[in-house]
Amino acid sequence: MNYYFNKTLKGNFDEIIKKVTEELKAEGFGVLTDINIQEALKTKLDVDFKQYRILGACNPPFAHKALLAEDKIGTMLPCNVIVQEINSGVVEVAAVNPIASMQAVKNEQLNEIANEISLKLKNVIHKL
Repeated sequence: MNYYFNKTLKGNFDEIIKKVTEELKAEGFGVLTDINIQEALKTKLDVDFKQYRILGACNPPFAHKALLAEDKIGTMLPCNVIVQEINSGVVEVAAVNPIASMQAVKNEQLNEIANEISLKLKNVIHKL
């Protein structure tokens, strides 16, 4: 089992970020964090790096259920979605597979939630 779902797209990086955000919203997710790795590496290390963003996506009702089922699950929230430039005009979008990341937690309620979130993230990637 892969620990992520992904899709490679052709297009403008910023437009793809916008599309990913819209598809996440359509599946009930909001973006809590938006980490610009390219900018961070330039600022902190003076290193040039490709366009690479980590979007921290959260579906509040499911996050609430997960926290009620397992109070330490916050260590694995939010669900990360990366958008990275592969080449000029070629962008990969990848989302964490919650089923794979939750395997270490032995909690049946959490498994059900992970399955539902997994389907939602697969839908996001599929619709891009």
